[in-house]
Amino acid sequence: MLMIAGFDKYFQIAPCFRDEDARADRSPGEFYQLDIEMSFVTQEDVFAVVEPILYDLFTKFSKKKVSNYPFRRIKYDESMLKYGTDKPDLRNPIIIHDTTDIFTKSNFSIFKDSIKKGAIVRAIPAPSAATKSRKFFDDLIKFAIEHGAKGLAYIQFDNDGSAKGPIAKLLNQELLEEIKQKTEITNGDAIFFACAKVDEANKIAAIVRNKLGELLELIDDNKFEFCWIVDFPYFEFDNENNKLEFSHNPFSMPKGGDKVLETAKTIEELLAIKAYQYDIVCNGIELSSGAIRNHKLSILYKAFEMTGYDKEKVDKNFPAMVKALKYGTPPHGGIAPGVDRIVMLILSAINIREVIAFPMNQQGEDLLMEAPSTIDKRQLDELNLKQATVIKK
Repeated sequence: MLMIAGFDKYFQIAPCFRDEDARADRSPGEFYQLDIEMSFVTQEDVFAVVEPILYDLFTKFSKKKVSNYPFRRIKYDESMLKYGTDKPDLRNPIIIHDTTDIFTKSNFSIFKDSIKKGAIVRAIPAPSAATKSRKFFDDLIKFAIEHGAKGLAYIQFDNDGSAKGPIAKLLNQELLEEIKQKTEITNGDAIFFACAKVDEANKIAAIVRNKLGELLELIDDNKFEFCWIVDFPYFEFDNENNKLEFSHNPFSMPKGGDKVLETAKTIEELLAIKAYQYDIVCNGIELSSGAIRNHKLSILYKAFEMTGYDKEKVDKNFPAMVKALKYGTPPHGGIAPGVDRIVMLILSAINIREVIAFPMNQQGEDLLMEAPSTIDKRQLDELNLKQATVIKK
């Protein structure tokens, strides 16, 4: 609303209230943001403002090495392929690869049958792990299963170049060499494979990559590695409800504006639309999401129409936004890094609750203050009766 009103730029340290599930890097209820918005800016303009702020903060209040800016830009699709997540920890050198095409030529029937049903295969290298014990491999498979995987396959490439492991005999020498070349591993390395539908395979591969980074001591704890994730998809498909929905931020600008929404006819074309949306990530933690905002009412109506909202629904659900956009709005964009998350990272805390004075539990309750009150209706009626009696007397 401030940007629509014509403010050139502003920043504020803003308390925010959001009904979200608690997790290690998210506190339910209240949190703080450094909210920044600017008119007539591009995505790169926003980056150029934010990067020195974060660099100076982390270098001043920490002794760890901070990646120099400009920070690395990684497209969303590339991030999901290489790291299995849109919040990659770049301190971990492991890169995930797609090996679906290789396993279609193998004798590994479990993978081949799954691929025919729409599955993919993600390969996660394990540097210098070929000589690890059987327990190492069994424990990692157990870990993956505990996190939702149906299992993991793996191959060990000994120093002499020979391959061993449960599935090694199901691939000929040519395919084994193809795996080594595609995943850039060498003799002495091992490699794990996750086979599932795209979203599940990415999730499993990311979990295994992170665990391998920890087990193989590949992560430098004395570094802060920043990156921007860019080119998020504007839409995603909700298979459960069989409908299109926004993937990130419905009020951001799609790349191509009105034209790209008008010309996209099929679900595939709509899902291919990218947006001026971006995340700033440090050491696997998302510090903030941001966007170049949509400043055209016509795009707002069209985008929501694609997700099943007609003009009347948009007017009813977002009256302030609709009314404001009618006055003529400058192109604008911004971002709001989370202050609590920044402090958590600088202090090397593993849970955001450690840097909040009165943290809430997973039910959104402050146990010290006993808030919100757990008083029930019967107690409230009794209290009201007592008050009424006192007043009457």
